[in-house]
Amino acid sequence: MERTPLLTSYKMGNYQLSHRVVLAPLTRCRSYGNIPQPHAVLYYSQRTTDGGLLISEAAGVSETAQGYPETPGIWTKKHVEAWKPIVQAVHDKGGIFFCQIWHAGRVSTYDYQPKGKAPISCTDKGCTPGLNGVDWSAPDRLSIDEITQVIDDFRLAARNAIEAGFDGVEIHGAHGYLLDQFMKDTVNDRTDDYGGTLEKRCRFVLEIVEGVVEEIGADKVGIRLSPFADYMESGDSNPEALGLFMAESLNKFGILYLHVVEPRMVTEEDQKDTPYNSLTMRNVFKGTFISAGGYTKVDGNKVIGEGHADLVAFGRLFLANPDLPKRFAIDAPLNKYNRDTFYTPDPIVGYTDYPSLDQGN
Repeated sequence: MERTPLLTSYKMGNYQLSHRVVLAPLTRCRSYGNIPQPHAVLYYSQRTTDGGLLISEAAGVSETAQGYPETPGIWTKKHVEAWKPIVQAVHDKGGIFFCQIWHAGRVSTYDYQPKGKAPISCTDKGCTPGLNGVDWSAPDRLSIDEITQVIDDFRLAARNAIEAGFDGVEIHGAHGYLLDQFMKDTVNDRTDDYGGTLEKRCRFVLEIVEGVVEEIGADKVGIRLSPFADYMESGDSNPEALGLFMAESLNKFGILYLHVVEPRMVTEEDQKDTPYNSLTMRNVFKGTFISAGGYTKVDGNKVIGEGHADLVAFGRLFLANPDLPKRFAIDAPLNKYNRDTFYTPDPIVGYTDYPSLDQGN
């Protein structure tokens, strides 16, 4: 392999990575009935390299966690058993596999909730109806007792992920979902111990981290944050302060990695110029730092080469190029991704039919 920065080895805690190209967590909407399916075995194994790190699509921590069709869960024994062959396929090729665990919070509708109940959040303010073409349902504001239950749900999900064979978990604290809703002051309007000041808004997330660490060990825990982003109407008036506070606070738990969505990805679709950067978080956090946000090979090499990140997560490029590290190594052309098939439920089209180099283009 060409020894560009992205293709150098890296020691992440107990894991020896052969390169720094990470499969980003990507919702694919192909887990029928919230159960991971056999076609995911091929999908993930196609994107596995010996010593490569993969992060799974987001898996719900409870019945109330869902917000999109056909997304997987990790809260029952049935989920655990369904994930096992998928994880085994990755391990059989020498990959390291983390399970992203999440709760959508108010980014949901009655249709995805048990018994047609309202979604849950830090607030009773819903996303604007019609945003992204969906009539989001108004959420119920979580009580203190209910917050404790959600923390327990994350603990159970982490334990189940390890039972399924995953090497660890990534807590989803980004992109406008439940944890992000608590942290961001444009959403969190609470006046109790989980709202108001920056410290109180972040309390819920840090209690989840603490619980998951107690459950499976800090060396198996990562978290994804997007303090600069404004996904699903979840922005913050001082994103730099939020990011810095979280990076500093996470150090006391000794978690394995911090995965940050770059400020340029303010929205889900296109990169934008912003006055912010994540370097202050990188300089403060003591574990492995993963950067994500529309990277190419060129700027991925640059961010590693300049020491601004340890690893780089690739989403759309890795989706369309199952052998992305190999293509980077030999400077091969890349398949183009088809946005129209990102979330279709087809088990093949837009999922496992992107060709690798040995299949031809």
